[in-house]
Amino acid sequence: MSRHHQPRKGSIAFSPRKRAAKESPRIRSWPETDETGLLGFPGYKVGMTHVTMIDTTKNSPTEGMEISSPVTILETPPVVVMGIRAYRKDTRGLKTMSDILAGDLDEDLKRNITFPKENDVESKLNELKEKIDEIEDIRVIVHTKPRLVSIPKKKPDIVECGIGGVNLEQKLDYAISVLGKEINNVDTFSDGEHIDTIAITKGKGVQGPVKRFGVRIQYGKSARSSKERVVGSIGPWTPSRTMWTVAMAGQMGYHKRTEYNKKILKIGDVSDTEDINPAGGFIKYGLVKNNYVMLKGSIPGPSKRLVILRKAVRPHGKHNDPVQISHISTASKQGV
Repeated sequence: MSRHHQPRKGSIAFSPRKRAAKESPRIRSWPETDETGLLGFPGYKVGMTHVTMIDTTKNSPTEGMEISSPVTILETPPVVVMGIRAYRKDTRGLKTMSDILAGDLDEDLKRNITFPKENDVESKLNELKEKIDEIEDIRVIVHTKPRLVSIPKKKPDIVECGIGGVNLEQKLDYAISVLGKEINNVDTFSDGEHIDTIAITKGKGVQGPVKRFGVRIQYGKSARSSKERVVGSIGPWTPSRTMWTVAMAGQMGYHKRTEYNKKILKIGDVSDTEDINPAGGFIKYGLVKNNYVMLKGSIPGPSKRLVILRKAVRPHGKHNDPVQISHISTASKQGV
């Protein structure tokens, strides 16, 4: 008789599987680069289509051949650097040392954020330069401009972005130079580059253990034949408690997820939107009106959701060669 082998159903690597705190994800780690500039850029997920391109993947069976690949479109209107944030280090990690906000900001922000009555930017910047020895890291706070895109949203999303640079002085000088100004996607990324995507996945509500963890449906003569879509046992007599690893019903979806090393196939501007807009627009989104980024493959989240694009934190062995695209499908997606 062969040995009974039954691996565990479902991964517990993402526990606890609870709802995300908010729809805009927070990035806790940034890569270290010597190139000065932003390490991330927010965008809104539009939808998917497919392209025909030349495969440049090394050692691929189709290397040098023309292949069809699914792609995801993200609309990335310019963002505004609204503030500078300095961090100090204590026994518990990084703590916010000071925030410096720009002078003239969007009126939509003032409806949701309480600004200081007296905001002397120059004096605060001089004070920050004097305390450069106490600073551990410099980051910037940017806000999106959702009024420019095809989503019914007015409130800007506020995102913290890391800055690349050789030392803190270089990071601070760059943050001061862009304070209150607009930044485009081409200032952060380039064609062929590999990046990470961070977003909140689609919410699927409360689901059972079969759909949530992929457990086996009970067969007809099982001891629990009256219930089929349940686990066979939720634990032994000893220890007399239910372990947290048991597959049970609960929240599925609406989790923060990161996908690594997504290749940028194309970075387009406003004049190139006709090359990607399908007839009738993208389903549940509409037409792309601003700068956009085309990524190979799929990314987390539904359409219209905020996605943070970050410089790759583990790009080992990845080739950042630009891709030659011969065709972009603009067929209507309404009948799909």
